[in-house]
Amino acid sequence: MKGRILVINTGSTSSKIGFYDSGEMLFEKNLTHSAEEIAKYNSVMDQTPMRRDAITEFLSESGIALESIDLVMARGGLITPIQTGVYEVNQDMRDALIEGKNGVHACNLSALLADDIAKMVNEAKGGAACRAFIADPPMADEMLPEVKVGGLPEFPRKTLFHALNSRAMVRKYAKSVGKTNKDVTVIVAHMGGGSSVSLHRNGLVIDTTDALGGDGPISPERAGTVPGFPLVEMCFSGEYTKAEIKKKLVGKGGAVAYFGTNDIREVIARAQSGDEACATFLKGFSVSVAKYIGSLATVVGGKVDAIVLTGGIAHSKDITADIAERVSFIAPVEVYPGENELESLAENGYGVLSEEFEIKEYRKL
Repeated sequence: MKGRILVINTGSTSSKIGFYDSGEMLFEKNLTHSAEEIAKYNSVMDQTPMRRDAITEFLSESGIALESIDLVMARGGLITPIQTGVYEVNQDMRDALIEGKNGVHACNLSALLADDIAKMVNEAKGGAACRAFIADPPMADEMLPEVKVGGLPEFPRKTLFHALNSRAMVRKYAKSVGKTNKDVTVIVAHMGGGSSVSLHRNGLVIDTTDALGGDGPISPERAGTVPGFPLVEMCFSGEYTKAEIKKKLVGKGGAVAYFGTNDIREVIARAQSGDEACATFLKGFSVSVAKYIGSLATVVGGKVDAIVLTGGIAHSKDITADIAERVSFIAPVEVYPGENELESLAENGYGVLSEEFEIKEYRKL
């Protein structure tokens, strides 16, 4: 693999970057932005110049000349639902991210920063050579029409999942058995601060959960799917605002609601020290993930080649073993722990440079 690739993944208070040369990561850096610094801006999107300067200054301090960069890869933002794959950053995508019609999140900054820096690289080179791309944005939608049907026409099922890492792990599994992602059917459970479960068949993600929309398994800070009537009662109790209800579902649900922490390692440690409530919660987490794996298996009549467990929580051998025991009757279970987002973006970047991956064009609706 030839080429030097800069990878950008923005979070609410940090800009994570990685730099790759000929397929090898030279460095990974998490550039943190203090609360005081963030507070200076009225909106997330106003932070673009500040974060761009932080990245370019770090590159300069690290001895990385802009003109040495061949390609910039960025985490996908909240844009119009599109197919999975690699998309070049264009004006339509920039407009959609800035408008935030499909949601405003710090991840929307990644593509803007990548495009800005690619243009700076071209200025330094004296001509257009460097381009910016995103890969597998979280709102990627290839769901079968029948799985989008909700119990009410007002509530169709939607997609918002860990597309980037999940797709990369399917490619990793397929490669391990001498196939491509277009030759296998795999269920992926990504388990982190938020959790999502997705069904991959013939290179497409034909069903998945909405990890930010109250659909899916429990996670350290998200409630997952909750019963409707109690939720209605809570909404009309007069005790909570609309924003507070949403926060209870996403941000203050899961382990945060039970134990005041979103660190699953703390819950595991407490369980190992004899805390029965923590031990029961961990079993409940495993059951929740296993149930969604099982339900997705029914979409393809149980014809699944493998189940992949990934994300930060997959580092816990006890949790992965518990889930595997519950679902291994469906298909063999593979464990690929970690988020792997920078690595996944770099993989897509080298796929572009080698012309192995198709480049798609984004068009705003």
